[in-house]
Amino acid sequence: MATLLHRLGLGAVRHRIIVTVVWLLALLAVAFGAVKLSGEMVNTFRIPGQESTIALDLMKDKFGDASAGASVQVVFAAPAGQKITDPANAGQVAQSVAAFGKLPGVVAASNPLDPQAPAVSRDLSAAYSTVSYGVQPSEVTDEERTAITAALAQAKAGGLTVEARGEALSNAADIGGASELIGVVVALIVLALSYGSLVAAGMNLVTAIIGVAIGVAGITTLSGFVQLQATTPILAVMLGLAVGIDYALFIITRFRNELRSGKDVEQAAAYAVGTAGSAVVTAGLTVVIALAGLSIVGIPFLTEMGLAASATIVIAVLLAITLVPAILGFVGIRALPRKLRNVPPTSQEELPVGRGFIRGWANTVTQKRVVSLLLAVLALAVIALPFFKMQTTLAQRSPEGSTQAKADALIDERFGPGVSGPLLILVDGPNAAPYAATVQKQVATLPDVALATPARPNQDQSAALITIIPASGAEDQKTVDLVHAIRDQVTDGDGATVYVTGQTAISIDVSQKLNDALPIYLAMVVGLAFVLLVLVFRSLLVPVVGVLGFLLTIGASFGATVAVFQWGWLSELVNAGSTGPIISLAPIIIVGILFGLAMDYQVFMVSRMHEAHAHGASPRDAIVTGFRQAAPVVLAAATIMFAVFAAFVPEGNDTVKPIAFALAVGIAFDAFVIRMIAVPAALALLGRSAWWLPNWLRWLPELDVEGAALERRAAATREVPSDEQPQTASV
Repeated sequence: MATLLHRLGLGAVRHRIIVTVVWLLALLAVAFGAVKLSGEMVNTFRIPGQESTIALDLMKDKFGDASAGASVQVVFAAPAGQKITDPANAGQVAQSVAAFGKLPGVVAASNPLDPQAPAVSRDLSAAYSTVSYGVQPSEVTDEERTAITAALAQAKAGGLTVEARGEALSNAADIGGASELIGVVVALIVLALSYGSLVAAGMNLVTAIIGVAIGVAGITTLSGFVQLQATTPILAVMLGLAVGIDYALFIITRFRNELRSGKDVEQAAAYAVGTAGSAVVTAGLTVVIALAGLSIVGIPFLTEMGLAASATIVIAVLLAITLVPAILGFVGIRALPRKLRNVPPTSQEELPVGRGFIRGWANTVTQKRVVSLLLAVLALAVIALPFFKMQTTLAQRSPEGSTQAKADALIDERFGPGVSGPLLILVDGPNAAPYAATVQKQVATLPDVALATPARPNQDQSAALITIIPASGAEDQKTVDLVHAIRDQVTDGDGATVYVTGQTAISIDVSQKLNDALPIYLAMVVGLAFVLLVLVFRSLLVPVVGVLGFLLTIGASFGATVAVFQWGWLSELVNAGSTGPIISLAPIIIVGILFGLAMDYQVFMVSRMHEAHAHGASPRDAIVTGFRQAAPVVLAAATIMFAVFAAFVPEGNDTVKPIAFALAVGIAFDAFVIRMIAVPAALALLGRSAWWLPNWLRWLPELDVEGAALERRAAATREVPSDEQPQTASV
């Protein structure tokens, strides 16, 4: 692989104009597609084939679009000491409901004061109207949202407290803004400090931004043909920026070292791609496999998110091994700080900046290896403890202070927590109407049922709906138990099939599916990590150390996320917005992304140690040497990744915030604790046995991520330049 990438890098730098033009044309092509072919993205999560989803589709057929479309609950609360049924207040409610019914896209607006179907609190202080749309939340237009917002503002002018909640008020998250800008600025500062050259820093950043632009524009274009989640492009931006900057960083750093060792620009670029590029391809492959592996869960929206993010990673890798060397050909020795451009060549590959601190750190960790390892493990284990109390849900919480949050509070206070998360029972079949009455009576006797409304049949009596108001909230375990109790105890009748559905039931079903899939997926990525590291390092114990470190990273990342976003610790500091159970899709996405990134650091860090050991260094000296060579680059890369992910926490939407936070702290734990302390300490403790591979595994292929083949080739042709090395004289 190293030889192949060396040739690719050499071709890219020699034909740099063509390579650069091709990438720019690709950018223009996908940008045109994004403008002309894009479609709407969705903000809802459903799994085809589940009972709740099947029932939702049946409801639309049997009861019309309004039954399964988006909705808004508008809560009216009377002033203190008054009743909502007082003539003046009732008149205002009726006037507002009539206005809601005439809004664009609205197919029905219920009157909460209708004696036939009242929706009034027991103390008569509040009522709520359900405004129904004939389309799914993702299909509600911005104009329709603007209209309902204006109508709500008008309703508030009459003296009543009016707040609203519902999926029709939500909009897909936007791409581009303060989050991305903050991450880019921090990345530029870190790169400038690492390189000592604004030219190199700017080049690194530009190539990463081009990759992100191509990836996001491609995803946007694809949305015109496939229904994608609104969070997909946001994840692509986070990942694309982070790995794009880091992969270019590794190659540019190696290029600068090769220039300092005496190679000319073309050979330095080719050698950087052949060595650091090998590690980039290996690391990128792990991220791609981990993200694409989300498809094994069998959840379509998760598969789409994983494949779209994988495509962004592939683009980042291709850019790193083609466009980066091409641009390095244009930049040349200006990639070096001005003071080093005319300094005589040196055979040392270490970065001069911070060398003393890094050496001292490596010596301390390897000398006091037992203490260092215990402290690192205990610290992360303590942080991981909240993970065992993690709760998940698909219900997206409203930001504190928003009209949605105020409406939630009013409904919970005046009507009970179950009103915010009702369940729907659909009885379908030729005998649906009479059997539904039996179902209603049976369900009303179950524990945790506050109200079971009389069955409402459709026009041809082929289906009936029963609304169940639980006594507990949508995120309460009692509500989950109630859904299972209905499904277990309420059987189908003769000519009548019973389904449990509604947004609460869908959330419970999807959360259960994701929770069941997480252990399987975690086992898959851990197994993949072990096999990959065995191939890379030709060792059994190094992969064990790497995998155990990854598990500690995952545990600590989840633990910190639960403490902040579920328990509310330091939530104001990160502008968490609202606290409660973690969104269900977050854990499996976090595992996939952190796995890939943790393997990045393991490959880049330990490969230099392996390289030093292969050259004859003692086990401890190999660790110190490899650490001195790789640690400064890994630290810079991790700082950039942390900044990119952390920037999405204070300004991101509620779906992205906990994911971005978990990724940011996960990167910090993995890079600064696991790879900088635990791994070198553990390898020093293992000594020579760390690089042991049983004889019966010697047949395994060797992944040359250190570029040993290039070194052997250079040694064999040092006196006679090859066809691919026309200018190998030292500078």
